[in-house]
Amino acid sequence: MMYDPLMTQHMRAELTSLGVEELTTAPQVDAFLSRPGTALLFFNSVCGCAAGSARPGLGQFLAEPDRPEHLGTVFAGMDLEATSHVRARFAQYAPSSPAVLLLRDGEPVRYIHRTEIEGRDASAFAGLLRQAHAGLPG
Repeated sequence: MMYDPLMTQHMRAELTSLGVEELTTAPQVDAFLSRPGTALLFFNSVCGCAAGSARPGLGQFLAEPDRPEHLGTVFAGMDLEATSHVRARFAQYAPSSPAVLLLRDGEPVRYIHRTEIEGRDASAFAGLLRQAHAGLPG
């Protein structure tokens, strides 16, 4: 089910204003995943934990100097092609939104499912991202 684009525009802007690249097609996802280095892929969502914890926590995390080299987002329920493509490519992870996938050279290193986001405030989620990013291999 697609949501009204006017309703979700501010949710997209929360991320793009942080320098997170919107990925709306499968070729854009493939290009993003082919980049060498560290990457964070954020599965955006309209749900309350995305609004209250995930997006603000991501903003807190990205305000720090030690962050992934590449930042991308797909919007579940909106960017259907891109979201489906990512989920098919990483089918070992249960679909979730919001969610975060941390990668090194296009390969998954850590997946943060919605169940790890729910119940955390933005600061706690930023701490989880910090910890996950610190665990990325060299």
